[in-house]
Amino acid sequence: MVTNASTDSRYSLPAFANQLFEHLPRTDQRKWARVYLEALMATRGKKTVRRLAASVSDSPTASQSLHQFVNASPWDWMPVRQEMARWVESRLTPRAWLLDLAVIRKRGEHSCGVHRRFVPATGRSATCQVGVGVFLATADAAVPVDWRLLLPGSWASDPRRRLRARIPDGIGSQPIEDHALALTDFLAGNSRSVPGPVVADLAAVPGAHALVRGLAIRNRDFVIAVPAGFKVVLGRHLHLQKPSDAGERGLALAARSLFEFDSGLTHAEMVDTADANMQRLEVKSVRVYLPDTHPSFPPRTYSLFTVASESSRRPVQTWLTSLTHARAAEVVGLTRLLARSQEAVRRMESDFGLLDFEGRSYPGWHHHMTLVSAAYAYSRTGHLSAIERSEAA
Repeated sequence: MVTNASTDSRYSLPAFANQLFEHLPRTDQRKWARVYLEALMATRGKKTVRRLAASVSDSPTASQSLHQFVNASPWDWMPVRQEMARWVESRLTPRAWLLDLAVIRKRGEHSCGVHRRFVPATGRSATCQVGVGVFLATADAAVPVDWRLLLPGSWASDPRRRLRARIPDGIGSQPIEDHALALTDFLAGNSRSVPGPVVADLAAVPGAHALVRGLAIRNRDFVIAVPAGFKVVLGRHLHLQKPSDAGERGLALAARSLFEFDSGLTHAEMVDTADANMQRLEVKSVRVYLPDTHPSFPPRTYSLFTVASESSRRPVQTWLTSLTHARAAEVVGLTRLLARSQEAVRRMESDFGLLDFEGRSYPGWHHHMTLVSAAYAYSRTGHLSAIERSEAA
């Protein structure tokens, strides 16, 4: 008989909350964590603390207690995220680990980390916080399990701002690529299954080279969108390199330049997408390696590729991958998973209160992101019983 997860207490929201928050040291913290999670799932529309409290409690002090739990209670969010990663991984079979951004617009300038920045997705500048997240992704869903808050130098170096926002000692201004590597390290330390390839579109991030190098040092497979000027070196078999001298391993070229003319260096093939759109895509690729490989390590070969629709034949992005032996359709399929993380962020905005946090502190932001992510994670995985997961596989 197939177990119905909706009536099985092992897959209920209280069971999920108990697993996530069992590490919280105080009974009242565990209580309000469960209440807050239930309220995020039950409240329609804007998720103000007052509306959350009203949806689950008649107590006149519930709103104050929820606000205290998220903004002032000193609980550690990392054990909660570790449990969330294990829960999600046990209910899904992730194909990849996605790195993506959540741009959280703010009206004032007092929320921790808020700053003015250009947002490539909209083509405009915005006053916002930026969260860097890692998602466990399947073909149908991506679930965030850890976050980092981008702190500009104006926040990291100002003692009064740090004190007011309760930014812990040792937390400073780090570029997005460093946060991205820390997120993959988090998952690597908590994953109980074979790690998936890291997939990210950080082409607008200046530190794409550092991200690729960091993943290479960690021996992690990846599919990373890189900027047009990303430097690569053609393989030795192409005979287009300078003689090695002074540590040079070859002639470094801009990635996009390899695809801008018919050089005969690239390999082209057509692939069909497996999604509902059923597009036919042209994939052009060439084998390369990185120009700054450490001299004590032999250079590793990568595949640089572009993807264009059959109708336009104009690539809009350049990608670098370590999966040189994978089929083109498989690698292209991984790039398309990023639509799932973007969908997850939109759903968290519209249905789970991502944009509705009323606090301003660094711990409060992390508490809020943890609870919102947990609510979204349960919405995508809570209904899956062990039998249903095995049947779906």
